[in-house]
Order: sequence, then C-alpha cells, then structure tokens
Amino acid sequence: MSASTPNLQPFLLGRYPVVKSAYPGEGRRKWRLRVAEDFWVLSKEEKAQVLSFDVLIDEDNVPFESDEDPSDEVAGNDAPGLGLVVRTDFCNEDAWQYFVQKLQEGEAEFTSSSAGTDTDAMDEDPDPQPSSSTSAAAAPPSDNAEEDDEDEDEAGPIFGIVNPPADSPLRAHLTNASNLAVLRLLNDVSVRRTPTLPPDTKRHKPANRLIDHDGWQEVYEGKMVWVYDTRSNQDGCARVVSQKGGSYGTATADSWRARVSHICELQVNLASGAMSIDFGGLDRYDYDERLKNLQQAELPIV
Repeated sequence: MSASTPNLQPFLLGRYPVVKSAYPGEGRRKWRLRVAEDFWVLSKEEKAQVLSFDVLIDEDNVPFESDEDPSDEVAGNDAPGLGLVVRTDFCNEDAWQYFVQKLQEGEAEFTSSSAGTDTDAMDEDPDPQPSSSTSAAAAPPSDNAEEDDEDEDEAGPIFGIVNPPADSPLRAHLTNASNLAVLRLLNDVSVRRTPTLPPDTKRHKPANRLIDHDGWQEVYEGKMVWVYDTRSNQDGCARVVSQKGGSYGTATADSWRARVSHICELQVNLASGAMSIDFGGLDRYDYDERLKNLQQAELPIV
C-alpha cells in the first residue's frame, strides 16, 4: 500500500524495530505508541522531514501492521463487529445487562429492516436499466457464487462487545478509562496533517498532539469504539469516540453521547461512509472528556 497522504508509516519503518527490540513482549499497539512518542519530541522541521515521502508496504507482512497484540482477540480485524461497545464501568450489572439487551434488540431490528428494504427495492425495480453490476449478475455463476451466498447469510454482528472478566488485565485498564485510553488499547496510533485552519483563526495554544502540534495531529485506526461508562447506567447512552479530529480545533478522542436504540444504525452508516458527524462545523463535543484526553496525551507512555 502506498501512503497517499502523510502518516506515521515512514517513521515506523525505521523506528519500530528498534522500539520492539527495546521493549519485548509489549505488542504492536504499545510499540507503535512508543514510536509516536519519539515522533512528537522531534522539532517541527524534523517532523516534516521524516514524513515527507510515501512508502510502499505490504500490510500483511510489515511488522508494525502484522505483529500480534494482546487486544487483537477483541479488537483485531478478525474479531466480531464493525464497531466495539466497550464497558468501562462495572458497578451495576443489571443496568449493563439491560443495555446489552437493548443493543441486541436494536441490532436485530436494524438487520430485519435492512433485509426488508432490500427485498422491497428488488420488487419495485423489476426491469432495471443496464449497468456494470446488472451485467455482471447476468453472467454465468462463478465457482465462488455459493460461497458468496453463504457469506451474505452469515453476516457478522454490528458490534463486538468488550466486557472482560474480573480477573482480566484488560478489565483493570478499561475501568473508568478515558476515550484516549480506550483508543490506545484497541486501535493503532498514526498521525496526519491537522485539518485546514479556517480564515482568521489562530492556531490552538498550547500545542497538543490531539489537536495541533507543529501542524500534525495524532489519530487512530481500527474499529470505532462506543464507550459504556458510569453515566450509561442511568441514561442508556454510550460515548461515541472520534478517531481523529473534525474541523480545526476539535480533537482526536472527542466524544458525544448516543442512545443505545440508535447506535446500530449509526455504526453501519458511519462505517459505510453514508454518514459523517460534524455538527455542521460546530464544536458540540463533550468538553470535560476532551480535557481528560488532552491532559493524558501529555503524559509519558509507561
């Protein structure tokens, strides 16, 4: 894969093996975080220089993409779910079970509704105009046609649920975790150029990697996370966590709250690109959560 926009890959190529050797056994996500730490201490000129060129990589074989990680079982590409509902409050089992029940009901309802919509669309369009897709459908079935049908019939769940048992080290890390902490556990860190600075807007001060640090922003790649927290016990909502900032001045790990009855449809539409949430360019994210993330971002990786 060629990096069409600047990201952390060029720096990872040289630095990741050194970090991996220095901290054996930690896993891919932690090693990438340590590489990112080394990136952020560079000067503005050095940052621009080390990320100034594209790289061609094989993601199945390059270690900083393919190395194993302790969280892959719940958050890796092969783990269930388009997104992840992550439990960070463990004090009210009844409220949690009710939330999960509503989540499963919402997923079943959304899946049923989507299937019905597909059937209706086929019934209402018995003689579609020719197109590349309909022409392909008219061709003789391929050897993999039956396998493709089976894959469609066995569509995976919309959400994977991350609810580690009491004796799991992951549970200790997730308890009351901030948005940034959850992203760092379950996603892979990278960087990008900050969003375009609007006219007559000053750069964010003080510099912070989650918003703007020398023109760069820390971002995360992987499955979208929806955080069940202490407030979820009362309001039946989850924190919807951003993997990158929106308009300039908003931050990576920003969040807003969505009711459990809505999150299945939101996840599917966000994952497909059919929807994006930007509040019309306004900053309507949870400021208290942002403050936690900004403060944590300045702490060293341990």
